[in-house]
Amino acid sequence: MKWARGGLAILLAAGLAACATSEPPPTGPDTPKPRYGTFGFDVSGMDRQVAPGDDFNGYANGTWIRSTEIPADRSSYGAFVWLAEEADARTRAILEEAMADTAATGPEKLAGDYYAAFLDEAAIEARGLAPLQPELDRIAAIRTRRDLAAVLGQGLRADVDALNATDTYTDRLFGLWVAEDFDDPKVNGAYLMQGGLGMPDREYYLGDSERFRDLRAAYAAHVAKVLQMAGLAGEDAAARAARVLALETAIAQGHATATDTFDIEKANNPWPRKEFARRAPGLDWDAYFQAAGLAAQRKFIVWHPSAFVASSKLARSEPIEVWKDYLAFHAVERASPYLPKAFVDEHFAFNGKAVAGTPQLRERWKRGVEFANDHVGEAIGQIYVARYFPPEAKAQAQALVKNVMAGFAHRIQTVSWMSPATKAKAEAKRQRMIVGVGYPDKWKDYAGLIVRRDDALGNAQRAELWKYAQDVASLGRAPDRNAWYLLPQEVNALNMPMKNAIIFPAAILQPPFFDPNADPAVNYGAIGGVIGHEITHGFDDVGAMFDADGRLANWWTPQDLASFKAAGAALAAQYSAYKPLPDLNLNGELTLGENIADVAGLASSYEGWRMSLGGTEAPVLDGFTGDQRFFLGWAQNYREKYRDAALRRRVLTDGHSPGRYRAATVRNLDAWYGAFDVQPGQALYLPQARRITVW
Repeated sequence: MKWARGGLAILLAAGLAACATSEPPPTGPDTPKPRYGTFGFDVSGMDRQVAPGDDFNGYANGTWIRSTEIPADRSSYGAFVWLAEEADARTRAILEEAMADTAATGPEKLAGDYYAAFLDEAAIEARGLAPLQPELDRIAAIRTRRDLAAVLGQGLRADVDALNATDTYTDRLFGLWVAEDFDDPKVNGAYLMQGGLGMPDREYYLGDSERFRDLRAAYAAHVAKVLQMAGLAGEDAAARAARVLALETAIAQGHATATDTFDIEKANNPWPRKEFARRAPGLDWDAYFQAAGLAAQRKFIVWHPSAFVASSKLARSEPIEVWKDYLAFHAVERASPYLPKAFVDEHFAFNGKAVAGTPQLRERWKRGVEFANDHVGEAIGQIYVARYFPPEAKAQAQALVKNVMAGFAHRIQTVSWMSPATKAKAEAKRQRMIVGVGYPDKWKDYAGLIVRRDDALGNAQRAELWKYAQDVASLGRAPDRNAWYLLPQEVNALNMPMKNAIIFPAAILQPPFFDPNADPAVNYGAIGGVIGHEITHGFDDVGAMFDADGRLANWWTPQDLASFKAAGAALAAQYSAYKPLPDLNLNGELTLGENIADVAGLASSYEGWRMSLGGTEAPVLDGFTGDQRFFLGWAQNYREKYRDAALRRRVLTDGHSPGRYRAATVRNLDAWYGAFDVQPGQALYLPQARRITVW
């Protein structure tokens, strides 16, 4: 789904429930537990007083929405979080067993030692800032612009992924992404992306609303406090923080918008290594690339040229002392989750409470599970799938994928606006799409990664550096066509356009998304919609720009491409009319790819389900027709609640529409109107000519 680590960008982890039950994982004591009945959807969470044609999300999920409180340690809550909670509990058990096994070897030892180090709060308190001191010393030793460039280069990490995980944020000045070269997918290329901000997006620095003004003041106070706590500011903390905020504001002014970030036509900017000094003067690029271990790389693809020009200029124009304060703050801020409690609490006070609106810090074991997944996740995943993903579940999921694929093939052949020549190329791409289910065919080898039971921060730092070294070493080599960018224990799904591949981890193949014992109509509406979504990503506004080999290439006739873009523009306008907050509409252009994938993916799953019936009608169950159960399965996928701060952040930065609007995708499918007798005059009704399917 191009769902990001930060958020179906769901950023959540979970596992496959026992195949014999439709029950979701337990929630908190004050949270009503959904009851997925015999047929796989939650009747009790519906509100049948709401007309489906006026508010389908309210009809499918209204009672659940009214009766559910977001847990204090969450900024949002919904189906994905239920699965994450179960996965966290299972992963915790795996980690605690591994931690307790003094004879453990291999993946168990790696995972157990990492988790043990993070849980050892006494050792972390005793060591204080000592594990961070080498980095702080390097920053303090900066004297010249060349020194500054070298420290910035030493800090580069492979911590962004523009098209697979759609994770485009890094607090480092720039981020590296290693993936198939746009123009030659047979080799890995080096992509450089904008970064350098402590807050989520340029709008937080440049927006003029009261909310953003307040956050900027809170951020300056946070920077000052972190510098003070680290003993880096003396009595001048407020003034230093103001200068850091001013520097980040200048960096933000050079940043591309979220919409432009996902415009692939603006991203393919190959810069020869020797041209950086001319194209982005200011930063000592020779020193930067030498320190980053990239001096031999001949070409980079600069995703955000404006940011590189602006930030490089600032590297020359802004006082070195300001840059040193900026780097020192970010070093401490980045390390804070692994530092003594005072730093953890201050980090959460700003990033959790102020930015995301989350009242309460998650328990330490939950954070330990998250960080262990981040850094040694496939070591955990090997154990996870052996316990929770039986072969029969994989086989059933693969059969469902095959049927939804057939549904999409039918849509390619029947779409009215596309010429036979373009249809043939679309079908060739569909046929060559690689599908991964459950877990990768080959597990990651963590050889060379040092994990110690007494060094929580060092483990995280070494893991990031280990990944960076692995990625840099792969530059210019043939990509691994079977590589996964998700963990088996993640509740997510992914389309990789430059591999022409899709993957469905074990964790999403469980109730309420998928239950082998549930009604097929519900399974096709729920997980089938997700599968169709990922297939369609290969043909959305971004995926359609890549051919069957994953090469950035135009395989469309001019007339077909114009028709495709016109349909996309109409869909963007439909979503831009939605207003999740009183002062904020959705950005239909930012969410266009996800919305295309929702509409066409759900339609493809519907056709795949219908074909699976072999011309018969699904039975009426509990008073619901098969079509009704199909659409309810889809809508209950996306039941969720957000705190306002988190919702605002999602609308501004995330390519996914909030759940209530994803549920409303159904208004573009003809079958939904017949299923629920939706009539003109109802709020979601669209005349047939205005129902947008794209595919």
